[in-house]
Amino acid sequence: MTTSPSAPHAPGDSWESYGRSRVTTDAELGVGGRLHWDWYQRLGPGAELLGDLTDLTVAELGAGAGRQAAHVAASFPVARVVAIDSSTAQHEQGVAAYGHLPHLTLAHADATTYLSDRPGTFDVCFSVFGAIDFTDPHALLPAIHTGLRPGGRLVFSTLAHYRTGRAPESEARPATISAGTSERGTPTTMQRWVLDTPVWEKLLDSIGFTVAEVDTIRDPGSPGQPPMVTTIIRAQRSPLESSTRSRP
Repeated sequence: MTTSPSAPHAPGDSWESYGRSRVTTDAELGVGGRLHWDWYQRLGPGAELLGDLTDLTVAELGAGAGRQAAHVAASFPVARVVAIDSSTAQHEQGVAAYGHLPHLTLAHADATTYLSDRPGTFDVCFSVFGAIDFTDPHALLPAIHTGLRPGGRLVFSTLAHYRTGRAPESEARPATISAGTSERGTPTTMQRWVLDTPVWEKLLDSIGFTVAEVDTIRDPGSPGQPPMVTTIIRAQRSPLESSTRSRP
């Protein structure tokens, strides 16, 4: 296992606050028995959505502590898996939990910057309610396209609707959500992109991705849990760049 240089963050950064809250609430560490894409982490397909990973270089975007990335690194014949997250707390938790895995790199970095600085490095990128949800797609999707090799794959799961049940956005615009509290104890907020499927498809197409498959996982919830619908999108970077495509 290797780690990357720390990402720059101000003490009151909202992602730092969110990361600290996940450390206290997402304590399920250890290499899991499978990769989950759905909101409640209990239904639907697994790592087979990533395709054949033999000797490939894989990146998880917004990996948190890296549990899903660790599963992929430990369970499949990959060349390398990079778990990218900009939260100091999540990164430190991941280093402590998964530092023994030889094919895993834990990168403390902003996903957009990390991918933009490493063109043509990755064969597969994936996100499970990660950076795709919390980063402006006008910035992140071009960076993913850059970071992937021609023909590379992108797989991500995202909310099909807001957690309240409200319909997704019909335009590429974010909502403001709670991100926990700052180190000073004051509430912080951050942006989350909850977009309708045609919006994602339009964004991906404009960058140079071909959408291969869109699926949904519907979970009726349970006592104390609302029904949730997860959207899973699989896309591929076109083998050849097209100079005629415009950025969204």
